[in-house]
Amino acid sequence: MTKADILKVSELLAEPKKIALIPHRSPDGDAMGSTLALYHFLQKSGHQSVVITPNDFPEFLAWMPGSEHVLVYENNRDSVGKILREVDLIFTLDFNALHRTGEMEKTLSQLKVPFVMIDHHQSPDGYATVTYSDTQFGSTCEMVYNFINYLGKKQLLDKTIATCIYTGILTDSGSFRFPKTTGNTHRIVADLIDLGVDNTQIPALLFDNNSYESRQLLGRALNNLVVFPEYKAAYTSLTQAELDEFKYVKGDTEGIVNYGLSIKGIQLAAIFIEHKDENIIKISLRSQGNIDVNQLAREHFNGGGHINAAGGKSTLSMAKTIEKFKKVITQIKHS
Repeated sequence: MTKADILKVSELLAEPKKIALIPHRSPDGDAMGSTLALYHFLQKSGHQSVVITPNDFPEFLAWMPGSEHVLVYENNRDSVGKILREVDLIFTLDFNALHRTGEMEKTLSQLKVPFVMIDHHQSPDGYATVTYSDTQFGSTCEMVYNFINYLGKKQLLDKTIATCIYTGILTDSGSFRFPKTTGNTHRIVADLIDLGVDNTQIPALLFDNNSYESRQLLGRALNNLVVFPEYKAAYTSLTQAELDEFKYVKGDTEGIVNYGLSIKGIQLAAIFIEHKDENIIKISLRSQGNIDVNQLAREHFNGGGHINAAGGKSTLSMAKTIEKFKKVITQIKHS
């Protein structure tokens, strides 16, 4: 953040305000961690804050402090829309284009209040009054930690805020395995642990709290795995029928795409998930090295994200979507 940005945010927060905090649609650990961390920080700072998610968040994140107060736009559009129209300030976290909020985009785009963006994705849109955007960070939660420091409010950090920040850093760093995990990331984590974060319990809550059906669904996805050694690529898929068979709930497919990438020699992995209620195939892409899945998603699958982690969607059938993916991987140049 520039000094001018810090000054502007300080001015916006100088008096108590009604503030809404918005993550992207289908929020993950970093989206929920960053919004809830900032929610608790703003509450301690004397503001009236509320987290509003575009749609439901995964059950495996429901233990996070403050999650019981989160409002879901899709569950009650009228009342939540009224709350949005009455706020004085909006923070958007872990996304940088309003269309990432789905149906909320129309309501948000009509509001005349200031927006503050905190995000680490590429190519931010220009909707925010203050934009704190930096692709060098591995998570938005790491940026929220810095944001609080920039405001000179580090003394307000406590175990609750630290727990939310730690959750987002842990999940978006792939448990500290991804390339953007730096020495400074670990120094921040050390500070969070010193504040009381339980760094043994949180991974268990996130990764060892699965239903039997979700593990069966994982088994089906692994059974569907297809590998192309000549292109150093792999993909798997799940149809709506398969989701229904194993009683799919939001969050059950989280991380499955990484199994393809765990195969020796594979540098690009994808998962294609059919959602008939939306008439789309949802796509997650992961890569290693110099394969830019953000560019791949933007050019071919109406999506985007990071160089090594991105998402997209297709309105084609599952078969045609996979056929398109097969054509795309033949054009990729490997290091």
